[in-house]
Amino acid sequence: MIQSFFAGRFARATGRAMLLLLSLSTLLAGPAQAELSKPLGRVILTVTGNISGTNAEGRAEFDQAMLAALGIHRFSTSTPWTDGAPEFEGVLLADVLSAVGARGERLDVIALNDYSAEIPLSDLKNYPVLLAWAVNGRHLTRRDKGPLWIMYPLDAHQELKENRINDRLVWQLTSVEVR
Repeated sequence: MIQSFFAGRFARATGRAMLLLLSLSTLLAGPAQAELSKPLGRVILTVTGNISGTNAEGRAEFDQAMLAALGIHRFSTSTPWTDGAPEFEGVLLADVLSAVGARGERLDVIALNDYSAEIPLSDLKNYPVLLAWAVNGRHLTRRDKGPLWIMYPLDAHQELKENRINDRLVWQLTSVEVR
């Protein structure tokens, strides 16, 4: 009787210890590349190229809700196309690339009208490059450079006030290819 009492307690304690070890090993292993959910709304951004996270054949598609779920950021800056220094709101391009497991050295960004520009990935390490979907709280439409406008914090970094950077401020952005 006493022996079975201790055997039962030992078995329960061993089971709890195993569960604890399993939980700890899962935490220590770190997060795995999360599988991207499929967009429920209208797709406003497609990411292709050297990525490991996809939700469609060879690409990652995002609607606005999916982008917002990655974190919303804001900053104010002047541009050659705006009056004053409006507040831009959107998601960091670096966060989007992290979500898709991007690996490469540069991005080819493409607008609705097929305008394209090249952005070195080093820019995303040095500056909070935003995919803006709103200016001064107003959502961007196709008529006013939306649905996404790549924005650098131009006023915060004097070295960004160059034409080569202005060329990277792609509006009506539709796709990003990681190379």
